[in-house]
Amino acid sequence: MAIMDRLSRLIRANVNDLIDGAEDPEKMLDQILRDMQSSMMTARSQVAAMIAQEKELEADLNETRQLSAEWGQKAQRAVAAGKDDLAREALRRKRDNDENARVYEQQHQIQLQTVDKLKNQLRQLEAKYQATLSQRDSLVARQRRATAQQKVAQNLTTLSPLDPSSELDRMERKIRGSEAQVAALTEMGDESFDAQFRELDYDDSIEAELQALKGGGSMALPQGTESSSDAASMEAGSVIAAGSGDDYDETGQEAASSTSPSSPS
Repeated sequence: MAIMDRLSRLIRANVNDLIDGAEDPEKMLDQILRDMQSSMMTARSQVAAMIAQEKELEADLNETRQLSAEWGQKAQRAVAAGKDDLAREALRRKRDNDENARVYEQQHQIQLQTVDKLKNQLRQLEAKYQATLSQRDSLVARQRRATAQQKVAQNLTTLSPLDPSSELDRMERKIRGSEAQVAALTEMGDESFDAQFRELDYDDSIEAELQALKGGGSMALPQGTESSSDAASMEAGSVIAAGSGDDYDETGQEAASSTSPSSPS
């Protein structure tokens, strides 16, 4: 028996858990409203049936009272006519109708109480239905808001168990690396442009020298520079000039001494 009880409890627990997981508050509220509306319709039909029964009892009661009054009048007429047997029969029937009237009266009172009770219950059910209907939108909005907050909280918890700033720092380092690569490529492109322009200038100077050579002229030398042969020629000329001056001085002196008149002895 203990095993069966545990097994039964386990089955009920699993079934209830599945039902709880499958419940949608919005759908449940709509179903509750449909159930309440169906209950109101059933209650209205029951109240209408009880009211009809109350009307029938009231009619029976009035008819019985009327019959009792008629048999009483007949009994009086029989007594007046000296017909005691007829008067006795009329009085018996009047008594039967009086007893039926008392029964109908009791049933009618009970029926009236039942109808009033059912009417109160129907009014309460209608008021509860209207309150639930008016609260349905607010309850659905609260449920949707709670579901959205739950999803946001779950997403935040599943992003990273560590500090989110570490991920931001990593992304920032990655972006800085990309920016450095772009700057390096841009700088290399600028240097290549400058080198191309310098090469163009160099080619223009080479072409100018080539045209000068073809025209029979000397190559244009940069300002402040001279060729090695010109420098050597200039240096040799200065040396020769210096040596010729010295010889001229010595011969000149000798000639002067030889041509000068001799003094008288």
